[in-house]
Parts: sequence; structure tokens; C-alpha cells
Amino acid sequence: MFTKSKLLPFITAVSLAVSSPVLMAKNYKMAIGDAAGGTQWELGTKFTELLEEKTDGKVKVDMFPNGQLGNEQDTVNNAAIGLLDFSILAINNVTPFSPTVGLLTMPYVIQSADEAKLLTQGEVGQELVENTIRDAGVRIIGWAYSGFRVLTNSKRPVATPEDLKGLVIRVPRNEIMISSYQAWGVNPTPMAWSETFTGLQQGVVDGQDNPYITVYAMKFNEVQKYVTNIRYIFSLEPLIISESIFQQQTPEMQAAILEASKEATEHSFAYLQQTEGKIRKDLEAKGMVFTDPANDEKEWIEKVTASVWPKFYASIGGKDKLDETLALLGR
Repeated sequence: MFTKSKLLPFITAVSLAVSSPVLMAKNYKMAIGDAAGGTQWELGTKFTELLEEKTDGKVKVDMFPNGQLGNEQDTVNNAAIGLLDFSILAINNVTPFSPTVGLLTMPYVIQSADEAKLLTQGEVGQELVENTIRDAGVRIIGWAYSGFRVLTNSKRPVATPEDLKGLVIRVPRNEIMISSYQAWGVNPTPMAWSETFTGLQQGVVDGQDNPYITVYAMKFNEVQKYVTNIRYIFSLEPLIISESIFQQQTPEMQAAILEASKEATEHSFAYLQQTEGKIRKDLEAKGMVFTDPANDEKEWIEKVTASVWPKFYASIGGKDKLDETLALLGR
């Protein structure tokens, strides 16, 4: 039985425990669409290390690569309803849930890694974060920078859109990317990421596009020979958290999550700079043949900017939004 002298310290201790933003031990789950070894895995690994460090080991994140927790669009749904904590996925798989994010997948808008960093970490990126919370129920807290989506195929070198004729190209289920290939004169095949390697291996599709580092991590060199260095989309892969789960955290925990994701984003950018050239050389050593687009990619660019851009003005927030973005990039 408590005496008055014992009861007061007990009440004070309970009050402090309730009111203080104490970090409780917790294990979170993170879905990763790609295999271990790619930029998604690198971002996730760095984030989990930093978050564990910032919470004195009380918080841990278990990573599930290769779509173990569902395809990338499924993970957006699951995070939105609070069934999944974190996911790292290609930006084009967020676009169906929050169309204005499609600004970052408009062909030939981003033309360098520095431009990708400027857009994602500046006012444009912050607006897209807010839109995604509103539209999709998930919060973008970090970014993996993966480089340009180069075209690979198993049949022949490709230098012009004309060279694509007769090739069956896999694309994600993303309208902007589908429309880009249609502008180049081919009807691409939408295919889930988890089915892509098998599709290439079995000849269901002849080619696909992804950054060097993804081609390397997924061992596409085993089923693809030719690479075309197109620069139509710079691959961005956001780290998202369920907004409902984020709002359940203490202010201290929210700060730790945001700090860890910001530092992991900086790490991802540096990682791309350090590894992309090495990976290309390694892919060449493994037998892949590289081709640059003819005429500095002029024909590729003209075909999509003339027909694809106008088609998606409304979904990305209007032509003015694209014009503002291009002006910000000095174009």
C-alpha cells in the first residue's frame, strides 16, 4: 500500500513517462522493389543505419527487397492504410496515386543529376511531398538518385526511334512512359517489375529501360546485350512512410526519421556519383554493347516533347507548372 510520501514520486514518474517524448523499442518493415545491391537498397540500408543510431538502437527497420511485400504500387496502397511502414519504389509507381508527381517523369525535363537534386530537394519537391500526403496518404521523406533510364534489348543496337521497330519493349504501368514509346513509333508492353526478368529471359519482351545500376543489380546483362544511352527520364526512387504511422510518432521520433532520411538522401546522391561510371565499365566487361543516340538524341527529344508534354499538362498541374520548372532549371 502506497503512503502519501511514496505516492507523490510515483505520480510524478508516471506523469513524466506519459508527457515526455520517450522513444519506445520498435521494429518497422520496409518494402524495396529492387534486388539488394541497387540504389533502393543503398538508400534503405543507410536510412536504417542512421535511424538506429539516432534512436540509440531502440528502433530497427527490417528490409524486404525484390518485391517480397508486394509490387511497388501495392506498397503505396498498404502504406496509405497503415499496413506497411516504409517503402522505396520508382517514382512512376507513385504517380498513379498522386498525378502531379508525374512532373518528375516528364521526358527530357531533368537533364542531369544536379537538376534532379535541385528539383527534389527544393520548393518543387516540397510541393510534391505535400501533394502526395494529400492524394495518396503517404509522405515522401527521402530520395534515391539512380541515374538515367537507358534502353536495353537483346536483339540489336538502337540509335534512332526507327531502330525500335519490331522490338517488344517492357515499360511500367505508367501513362507518361507508355506515351513516350508510342511517340517513338512502338507500342510498349506494360509489365509488373516482378515479372520483368522472366519476361526478358523467356523472350516475351525484347527490352526494357532502367539505370545502369538497376541493370547491374538485377543481372539484366544475363538476358540483354545492347544498351542505348537515352536520357529521357532520370530515375528517382522515393522513400515513403505511411502518413498515418508518421503522425502516430512522437515529435522526437518524427525528427529522427526526417533527419535520417535527409542524410540518407545525401548519401544516395554521392553514391551515384561514385559508382555509375564503374558500373558501366563492369557491364561492358560482361559483354554489353553501348550505343549513343544519333544526332545528340534530337529526334527522340522532338517526338516526345511535341506530343507527350501537351497530353499531360493537366495531370502535372498545368503547362505553367512545367514552364516554371524549366525556367528554374535555366531552360
